[in-house]
Amino acid sequence: MDLVIQSAALPTDAVQAFKVACVARRVRRRLNAARLVDIQDDVDTRKAAAALGKYWKCDCAFVPPTLALADFRVLALDMDSTLITIESLDELAAFAGKPQVAALTQAAMRGEITDYGASLRKRVALLEGVDAALLERVYDEKLRLSPGAERLVTACRDAGLHILLVTGGFDFFASRLQTRLKLDSIWCNRLVFSAGRLTGEVIGPEGADIVDAEGKAHALRAACAALSCPTAQAIAIGDGANDLRMLGLAGLSVAYRAAPIVQKHAAQTLNFAPLDGVLEWFGAEQ
Repeated sequence: MDLVIQSAALPTDAVQAFKVACVARRVRRRLNAARLVDIQDDVDTRKAAAALGKYWKCDCAFVPPTLALADFRVLALDMDSTLITIESLDELAAFAGKPQVAALTQAAMRGEITDYGASLRKRVALLEGVDAALLERVYDEKLRLSPGAERLVTACRDAGLHILLVTGGFDFFASRLQTRLKLDSIWCNRLVFSAGRLTGEVIGPEGADIVDAEGKAHALRAACAALSCPTAQAIAIGDGANDLRMLGLAGLSVAYRAAPIVQKHAAQTLNFAPLDGVLEWFGAEQ
């Protein structure tokens, strides 16, 4: 087994500490990442790595040395707080003077609200009458790609993966991101407008139910079925409780800056490295 460690800025002393504690045969160093090659994968080594990761504020991933990006067919990405740095609905609510929306969003992401669809409808209903022009302000003034997002998408597309953006968020943002990043498909909700204002209603994509946890899982299964591959050949990345079913289907599940409940269940976590830190798990050739 190999151990990949990475952070926003990985010091040499941290790499050396991991090498000694994990008894690595050799180390392949990159700018803010290092691969400790051929280490023992046992309880003591994992405990040591976890303790050092906490001390040095770096992400630790135990990965098979043969893991290859070409083994996968689909990259499924959540949108809000994953592909992008914001919760777009919360930013819209802030512009509209509705701060209570953000509190409901955070409770849903932590898994404290079990009915995501009802929670989303409640949040959107609070925005009834809001000028649709505020959506454009959110996109122009607030929406930013997460660090490393563009490189991750490009590398996966170049490797032949189908890039799916799947979100409980809205097509206003998802469709623009699809064009901007050349994503293969999106699965998202839609806000309803009348006379240039939000009606307070939200509907699902293409006549389907609102995209919630099961909706995300459905989108991943459908993308894999279209490619005639099992969901084990998917990489799924998300941050909130409504991503858990999708992550559970994927062969490689990643919690990115995620709620504790998501970090508990995902195979790998990225709390410090950028989104393209995923590529480090597949070896130096990426």
